[in-house]
Amino acid sequence: MLTKKQHQLLLFIRERLNAAGVSPSFDEMKEALNLKSKSGIHRLITALEERGFLRRLPHRARALEVVRLPEDAGERMAERSGDDKAGRPSGFTPNVITGKFSGALPGATVSPAGLSETFDLPLYGKIAAGTPIEALRTPNEHIGVPASMLSTGEHYALSVEGDSMIDAGILDGDTVVIRRCDTADNGAIVVALVDNEEATLKRLRRKGDTIALEPANKAYETRIFGPDRVSVQGRLVGLLRRY
Repeated sequence: MLTKKQHQLLLFIRERLNAAGVSPSFDEMKEALNLKSKSGIHRLITALEERGFLRRLPHRARALEVVRLPEDAGERMAERSGDDKAGRPSGFTPNVITGKFSGALPGATVSPAGLSETFDLPLYGKIAAGTPIEALRTPNEHIGVPASMLSTGEHYALSVEGDSMIDAGILDGDTVVIRRCDTADNGAIVVALVDNEEATLKRLRRKGDTIALEPANKAYETRIFGPDRVSVQGRLVGLLRRY
């Protein structure tokens, strides 16, 4: 599931590629989404790239390739009423999701006396760079997790989408077990909330007044933020994989 801004940007890039044979500039994308800075566009493109919707072509300026579209792309395009003379879709406005995410992922509380052979945890939606908050608000189902994987405290599970953490042994389709917390050691793999809008699974690095969210795949870039833009939602404590 994509955020509305990610979805709109992806469709805008596709339409410009089809019409002109070249992807729009960052300024054109910024104007189309009514964003104030190019950094917001860079963040959206990185999220789409990590989730397998876009590909950057090397050694070429403004070279983006749309790899695939979301399943509901046809419905989204039908909602839009046309393009203006500048090539910008009408009604092309970003969607900002507000709210306190830290209270939106209730988990199962584990105590030493309550540990048994397996423990049922709420399983939320898929997480990757750019996962919208609403996709993680309600559990899709519950999943049994070995008690040996859990410590005391509140835990939940997430499905992983994308390959941005493959060098850390976290593959597309894996299920990660997260212990809820609001802080983590340097180098820990965490669920981080960026700008109160998107959740992502990355390695946390702190240096001075900046926070880096580091992928475990050389194909993706480390993203740097100010301390007020990132909040920790939990720390990775286990991983489940089906063969």
